[in-house]
Amino acid sequence: MAAVPQTASIFRVDKFVVPEAAREKFVERLRTIQALLDGFEGCLQNLVLEQISGPGTFNFVTIVEWASQEAMDNARKIATAEYARTNFNPQEFMQQLGITADMGNYGGIR
Repeated sequence: MAAVPQTASIFRVDKFVVPEAAREKFVERLRTIQALLDGFEGCLQNLVLEQISGPGTFNFVTIVEWASQEAMDNARKIATAEYARTNFNPQEFMQQLGITADMGNYGGIR
């Protein structure tokens, strides 16, 4: 996989399959995470999208645009510390609610 130059925006795209019974708890957690990320330096855009039509597998998508790899790495460190402080384990949370995810970092095609 080709490396994206450090000056290019980095997009974190996470796609989720969320059972209807887990929707409320999941959305509540997304709002908490979105508020946390919005405060980080280098967070250019932070979207939470819910599928409203179509045959897709994933019913939620989050897209966060970071100014650089460095900004994303710094945010990850701070978020990890916050999760430890609040005793939140994202993998355990998703497993308990029956949520599956496909997560990755993306760069623009030039």
